[in-house]
Amino acid sequence: MQVDSKGTCKQILLLAYQSFGIVYGDLSISPLYVYKSTFSGRLHNFHNEDAIFGALSLIFWTFTLLSLFKYVVILVNADDNGEGGIFSLYALLCRHAKCGLLPNHQAADEELSTYHAPGYSSRNTPSSPLRSFVESHKNAKTGLLLVVLLGTALVLSLGVLTPAISVLSSIDGLQIKLPDKHGGLVVFIACLVLIGHFVLQYCGTYKVAFMFAPIVILWLLSIAAVGIYNIINWNPRVYQALSPYYIYKFFRETGKDGWISLAGVFLCVTGSQAIFQDLGQFTAASIRLAFCFVVYPCLVLQYLGWAAFLSRNSSAPINFFASIPEPLFWPFIVLATLAAIVASQAVISATFSTVKQCYALGCFPRVKVVHKSRWIRGQVYIPEINWVLMILCLAVTVGFQDTLCLANAYGLASIALTFIMTFLATLVINLVWHQSLIFALLFILFFGSIEIIYLSSACVQIPKGGWTSVMLTAVVLVIMFVWHYGRRRRYLYDQHNKVSMKWILNQGPGLGIVRAPGIGLIFTALANGVPATFTHFLTNLPAFYQVVVFICFKTVPVPYVPHKERYLIGRVGPKSHRIYRCIVRSGYKDVQDNVDFENDLLMSIIEFIYLEAEGFENPDGFVDGWLAVVRTSEKFGKRLAMSEFDDMEESSSSSRPPFIGSSSRSPALQKLKSLYEWESSPNLRPPVQLKLLDTKFKHSQVKEELLELLEAKSAGISYIIGHSRIKAKFNASFLKRFVINVMYSFLRKNCRSSAVVLNIPRVCLIEVGMNYYL
Repeated sequence: MQVDSKGTCKQILLLAYQSFGIVYGDLSISPLYVYKSTFSGRLHNFHNEDAIFGALSLIFWTFTLLSLFKYVVILVNADDNGEGGIFSLYALLCRHAKCGLLPNHQAADEELSTYHAPGYSSRNTPSSPLRSFVESHKNAKTGLLLVVLLGTALVLSLGVLTPAISVLSSIDGLQIKLPDKHGGLVVFIACLVLIGHFVLQYCGTYKVAFMFAPIVILWLLSIAAVGIYNIINWNPRVYQALSPYYIYKFFRETGKDGWISLAGVFLCVTGSQAIFQDLGQFTAASIRLAFCFVVYPCLVLQYLGWAAFLSRNSSAPINFFASIPEPLFWPFIVLATLAAIVASQAVISATFSTVKQCYALGCFPRVKVVHKSRWIRGQVYIPEINWVLMILCLAVTVGFQDTLCLANAYGLASIALTFIMTFLATLVINLVWHQSLIFALLFILFFGSIEIIYLSSACVQIPKGGWTSVMLTAVVLVIMFVWHYGRRRRYLYDQHNKVSMKWILNQGPGLGIVRAPGIGLIFTALANGVPATFTHFLTNLPAFYQVVVFICFKTVPVPYVPHKERYLIGRVGPKSHRIYRCIVRSGYKDVQDNVDFENDLLMSIIEFIYLEAEGFENPDGFVDGWLAVVRTSEKFGKRLAMSEFDDMEESSSSSRPPFIGSSSRSPALQKLKSLYEWESSPNLRPPVQLKLLDTKFKHSQVKEELLELLEAKSAGISYIIGHSRIKAKFNASFLKRFVINVMYSFLRKNCRSSAVVLNIPRVCLIEVGMNYYL
């Protein structure tokens, strides 16, 4: 990449430095277990120079072709507005090939500034047989989603296996110094390190992140120096092994055993997926700079030194620390442990981010996502996932107590994930980059054939530990698919049973019900129409709030939605009904912050009323039916004054809250409500008073509507959500009844409630019971 300015060059160098602690931690500790896994089983007896040189040649070319060319040169270009990862590839395909299954798609979503990634265009695109096939066959879209979910399940499986194998391998050198009877001590130390690591996850990595990059850089330079020492001291002609001819000699001598050992060879590129996964925090130029000038040469020198040592020490144990000079043994144990912790931290953080993205796209049960403003952008913490990962990591560490079995499971998951990334990248080449189908097929034939060979070798290791990754992946995949299936069936049920606009218009100005003071926020998954929750509420209690707002939180297949484009505001029915609709859009990597949601919502509705009276004369905004983006208006936020209530009424000397006046509710009811809220939630944020700055209106109806809205805000806001009971129809198949009645119901009962996820105050919550028969 050509740098145009000195400032840009400094920025790239800084990002390259920071990438060592986040992107390359897992990849840099691969030498700890590559040779040990390669020369296991029957291949343990092949310690001659040709076999060692052949294994080195395989490692070098695998590392060069897959890590360097596939990820660093090609795949980092398949970013989604700078973001990487498996969901970024899926989002690109959903936007450019219409192959997604996300509900609530609207034409307004395509007008988002981040919807069309730079360099990509979905307009006037050439016709493609593959595009036509995917867009016209629902089974193809479902199959693509299953592939993405499988890849996501593999990422979560690596979140369990990576910390276990990294920490256990880093202190594996203690077995050289300790007698065999103390072998359990190594596992005990590894468990202590893992427990401490997971316990400290809630604190975030911001305070210690500055240490990650120096640790990884020191580790890479140290293993490179040891590699150079071993090359000079043991076998200077080891560079000859870089010739592919030694691969031929390796398979000629080892035969089937050499093919089985390929699963161990592939471990040299484990962690390469982080190059693309963490692309959003860096740039392609910074990642390439760090990899090509530090990571790649250091790891190659280490692999060369390892082979040089083994070629002259056939009786030495195949342990990374056996090649370390005696005076540096204990410092390397400490440094390897620190590097393993950094690698584990990066994988755990990536697991949290992946789960959050799965949840945002409706493919994972509701979980609590914690994000603190002082943390790095995009960094999240999920308590449930953290403790599940810790328990599973401890289980596989204590259960196997050996890096070989862990390496078999780790390698199988990594190879399968690499092949899925190749498959998705092939679709992106044809459907997003608009390259010819032949070029896309050449890409998957070249890289896919290599990965299929490695995958076939890893499948042989399933009985020897590989079953762990198969089991973990299968469980996670079933959970995600069942949740997505149940959620989608529920959405289709809501869409089928929604009330049409005619139902509201035929009720007359009063809707036939009593209008109580206040604002009622009704949460629904529908982007249009009146949800069945509203009608069900009215049939049981024919009274509702004077202002009604239908709220729909939806995820758009983009990484981030700009804050000014997040809210879509519209009106339902005539103006006299005082019913509005708000669609809150977010990207799959957005972290929702609903702290000021009420005020943001009220300001957006007021701005919508102004723009509606002005005829939507807003060049920066756009209209989608009755919906409009209002935050793009230059006058947004300038028509209102916000201030906290200062009439404390002896609240400074009393534990009672202030009384909020000026409402159509009786003073007794308001005081009772205020006392109840204070006793139930003493830490509740003080209310905010909204006051109109502009009191001159062309139409009296506009002033009346605005004042009524502010009056309703003063009376209080209530949140109405559905409390559903979901069952399969009596005539459904056995499989469907088992999935809905057993699996999906179990997941719903044991995940976070919608009120907790949306951060709804319990004192303002109303739940409406609903029966769903899917």
